[in-house]
Amino acid sequence: MFRLSSGDVAGFKLLFSLAVMYGVLSMVAYYVMQVKFITPLGLDAPLDRFSEARAIQHIRVLAHEIDGRQVTVIVDATDEGRQGLHDAAKYIRTQLEMLKDRAGSNVRIEIEENIVNGSFNMMFLGHSLSLGYRNHTNIVMRISSIDSKDTDPAVLLNAHFDSPVGSPGASDCGSCVASILEVARITIDSGWEPPKPLIFLFNGAEELFMLGSHGFITTHKWRNTIGAFINLEASGAGGLDYVCQSGPGSWPSQVYAQSAVRPMGNSAAQDIFGIVPGDTDYRMFATDFGSIPGLDIIFVHGGYFYHTSTDSVERLLPGSIQARGDNLFNVVKGFTNSSKLQNAYDRGLTKERDDGHPMFFDYLSWFLVYYSRRQGMIFHSIPVAMYILIPFFLRFSKYGLRCSFAALFDFMKGTLFHVIGVILAVIFPIVFSVLRLLFAGQSMNWFAHPYLAYMMFIPCSLAGMLFPRVCWNFFPLSQSGYILKSSKEEFAEEARYWGAFGLYACISMAYFSFGLSGGFLSLSLAAFMVPAWILYRLSVKYYGIESLRSAAFLVVPSIPCLLHSVYFSGFLAQFLIEKMGMMGSLPPPHGYFIPDVIVATTIGAVTGVCVGPILPVIGHWLARSSVVQFLLHISVIALALTSQFFPYSIDAPKRVILQHTVVTADSGKIKDTSYDLSVVDSNALPYLFKHAPEVAKELHVDSDFSFETANLSYREAWMGIYPLSSLFSRSLKFPASKDEITRHYRYFPHISTTKKETISADGSRRVYLEFSLGSLKEVWVSVLNITGPISGWSFANSTLPAPEIIKGAPPSYICRLSGVANENWTFWLETNSSGDIRIEVGVVEQYLMESMKVLKSRFPEWVDIIALSSFLSTYIF
Repeated sequence: MFRLSSGDVAGFKLLFSLAVMYGVLSMVAYYVMQVKFITPLGLDAPLDRFSEARAIQHIRVLAHEIDGRQVTVIVDATDEGRQGLHDAAKYIRTQLEMLKDRAGSNVRIEIEENIVNGSFNMMFLGHSLSLGYRNHTNIVMRISSIDSKDTDPAVLLNAHFDSPVGSPGASDCGSCVASILEVARITIDSGWEPPKPLIFLFNGAEELFMLGSHGFITTHKWRNTIGAFINLEASGAGGLDYVCQSGPGSWPSQVYAQSAVRPMGNSAAQDIFGIVPGDTDYRMFATDFGSIPGLDIIFVHGGYFYHTSTDSVERLLPGSIQARGDNLFNVVKGFTNSSKLQNAYDRGLTKERDDGHPMFFDYLSWFLVYYSRRQGMIFHSIPVAMYILIPFFLRFSKYGLRCSFAALFDFMKGTLFHVIGVILAVIFPIVFSVLRLLFAGQSMNWFAHPYLAYMMFIPCSLAGMLFPRVCWNFFPLSQSGYILKSSKEEFAEEARYWGAFGLYACISMAYFSFGLSGGFLSLSLAAFMVPAWILYRLSVKYYGIESLRSAAFLVVPSIPCLLHSVYFSGFLAQFLIEKMGMMGSLPPPHGYFIPDVIVATTIGAVTGVCVGPILPVIGHWLARSSVVQFLLHISVIALALTSQFFPYSIDAPKRVILQHTVVTADSGKIKDTSYDLSVVDSNALPYLFKHAPEVAKELHVDSDFSFETANLSYREAWMGIYPLSSLFSRSLKFPASKDEITRHYRYFPHISTTKKETISADGSRRVYLEFSLGSLKEVWVSVLNITGPISGWSFANSTLPAPEIIKGAPPSYICRLSGVANENWTFWLETNSSGDIRIEVGVVEQYLMESMKVLKSRFPEWVDIIALSSFLSTYIF
């Protein structure tokens, strides 16, 4: 019969006590992340208060009463096409005109509807491309006092009212538009006279890569008066309204820290923002064109519905918009009252020293801790200095200099011990995740059930942290020759603890030294470890080192720090899990493992963060083989149970791209038609066919289907949605009928010459071309892939972007064109050699054939389909 020793019993008591404590901390963090502590105000709220219910009325109109807010070129004059974007602009302008009509005599209100055109080069998702656009609509309102001047610095609030293809866009970004409309209403109805002008920009072309904001910041008459901006975005259906980017400089985040009612955000978000596929209008104002100080505030949770057909009003998390609105109105007031608000001319004159990105983090949205980089140099240096000096403080007076250096060396050994534990805390979950995938038929089982990821990986991560101490319980003290034998255990524990402290101190300093902004977390861990150790050592004198009461005196003072660690870690893990459904698919066999490995790595790392500060002490009770075996058994059971769960659900759908591809020659001939399918996560198309038999039947996919015999869809087929197609791998192609296409379209997109090419004195050849969209009904965007010895073109002020080189292909210049116009696109290309110019064209059409609608209806409810038509053609000049 298996019997536990008294030490084992104490270890399990502590383990279960910690499980309860961390469970409570997790519930508190979840409560905050889901903004359950906020009560939304109703329609009857006072007129000087932001009301979520009033904002939702706007969202309901934009997302459900208006059909489709996608930028659409209506080519066929006999077809009305989609009017959604036009109707949305009309609705927004009507709401603004109503506010103007009831405004007091103390404010001046100007409303404009601007049509913007332009062309520029940019990098997006790591790819170089050029963008050309015309006739996109922006709605702009300026509220100012009667005494204000046209040159007074203004605060800009920006949101986009277009939505992604196939999505009603309730959160992205109907919620943003509604929030700004409600802020504008409060400004008028409360009688507040802004000290500085407010500019409300409702831009109509963000989803096409920030075109509306580019048009405003490069052409509008008020662009040079903007002294600060706030960009609202949504990467999910609500939750925390996070400050994800701020700058240039530290002033914008400082205003936010001083003004926000419920501050939400941390500077670490800016360090990792570039990893997430996507971008916001923030870059147009703050980095690419404006260099204007501002904030990028984004809904970060509920990412399951981001850019899907389920992004509806019903999916919005209650309280999220209320929290956003309360913060937004106060931050706007903070900017308008700030003495640092300057227009472009004054900013150019003052040229204040840029302190770089500050460090800040919210504590459960109760308050925000903020400090500049100058202050950070001091704060992040103190723990490192303490790590070095504490051995001398503890040993020098009693044991002398040699013992002090020996103690420092022991602290460094303790740091190495803790590093090994943290590494194993990551390696163990990775190993378990890989082992599960080797025996399971699907990855991402945790996707629709995030708690499964915690069940699988936290126990084995904790076992990994304890493993070094279980295997090597003896700590080799360098100071053993200077101290009493009875004190060795006490000094070994001390070395382990201060070694862990040193690790967090060094990590904090390293973050800071590399110019990153996420070192606040390890700094806070180190800061709380000092008083916790003092209380622990005092308790040991009364209760002894073997008493669990002594452990309590270490753990309890650490709870505020541990709560923040759980809150930050939970936010990061949840955000990452939700984004795994759209991060892209990589080729097998490695692509199958990557999402699980990433989640396992993340949870292992955050377990180290949440448990690491107290582990050197509680490890005295937990570092027993019986406890480690128990944790590993729990992990194995969790792995087995998790494998029985289906990865997707209606609330966490699998994303599938379905494209009706039509390859044409000239303007009237069809060369080929097909249905092309791709996915953007690690469960490939065969997995979809297995669990969606009606789709397999419709596409005539047999049970013995394999990639080796299937027709693959290559990157050229997805030219119309470049560079998003870079997220795909092993897409498939299935035959489709041509008859339906010929019945619906008289002629197709094509490129032709407009006049005879010219040869300049230096021998360069210029070709003059015209691009027609044919008789397509609802064009969203067109992409030109131009290869050859190009030396110039008429796009982007005659500036070529950096060439794209894909898998050994010749250099390509990519141009995306969008916008409504009766005229065809005309442009010229120039080459300085005799080689041919090759142009591949991809045109995305939102109109779907009946056969596409039938195929789309065959997909189950747990799949979200992005369906489109794409017309491809190739030309050589």
